[in-house]
Amino acid sequence: MLVTTTAVVEGRAVRDYLGIVTGEVIVGANLFRDIFASITDLVGGRSGKYEEVLARARKEALAEMRQEALSLGGNGVIGVDIDYEVLGQNGSMLMVSVSGTAVVLD
Repeated sequence: MLVTTTAVVEGRAVRDYLGIVTGEVIVGANLFRDIFASITDLVGGRSGKYEEVLARARKEALAEMRQEALSLGGNGVIGVDIDYEVLGQNGSMLMVSVSGTAVVLD
């Protein structure tokens, strides 16, 4: 299934628009990862553990959106938007939400 942030797919026409599809994933941050990230923030560098969690959440949200598009009979999702939000007390959870338009491409 083709998933793109663009509204047009070069060389392929949109035969049918099936509606908006979404995927949302909320992940909690655990204490040890938070402590490690704090140390990384102090000494500089990237927080690999947070990056891993973020990448996994994004992949799961995109997979959920693809599945919704498939269930509508689509073979593509165009105009995809990816958003990140910090939720919960003290920002203890991260939400990744994706949305786009399910389509049937020629």
